[in-house]
Amino acid sequence: MLRVGLTGSIGMGKSTMAKFFADAGVPVNDSDAVVHQLYAGEAAALVDAVFPGTMKNGAIDRQELSRQLSSDRDGFNKLESIIHPLVRNREQKFIEQEQAKGAEIVLLDIPLLFETGAEKRVDVVVVVSCDPQIQRQRVLARPNMTEEKFNMILSRQTPDAIKRERADYLIDTSGPLEASKQRVAEIVEDLKRRLRSGEFQNA
Repeated sequence: MLRVGLTGSIGMGKSTMAKFFADAGVPVNDSDAVVHQLYAGEAAALVDAVFPGTMKNGAIDRQELSRQLSSDRDGFNKLESIIHPLVRNREQKFIEQEQAKGAEIVLLDIPLLFETGAEKRVDVVVVVSCDPQIQRQRVLARPNMTEEKFNMILSRQTPDAIKRERADYLIDTSGPLEASKQRVAEIVEDLKRRLRSGEFQNA
């Protein structure tokens, strides 16, 4: 079974592209969605133990967590040491389930794919990118987003230019949505063609 890793910096349109892959019939494991589930479930008490006061009504208050992270230099490292193993666990279960169903391709939507070394767990990397100005406009239009917060997030992400260089496939979302959707369809077709040709024998 072919494992495709999807990644892209904040505001590039990665989540929308993941939906397009799902629409094209590719099973998708969304790491962000998994984190949301964990914050409302098994990770809540673990996170609250390290960041007291972040759990409210049994779930993590993301705004309070964000506030604490902004004032704790090692905060992200502490948080990732709790969350990443749980996310990996869920990812593995997803892969096993799809393998049992006979899926030939799965998509692993991993925002920090290069930053966490997750490219070693996939066979192909798809990077979502766009013009930096468009990215900035998209991100700053989000609720509770500030220039400072945006810059902090960017500082923790591999630069877009490096992601582009390391991509097996690139989706540029600077243009119309329909063009990006067409690009996803082309990638899916090409992956199926390469699978049929035996190019991914060890996948």
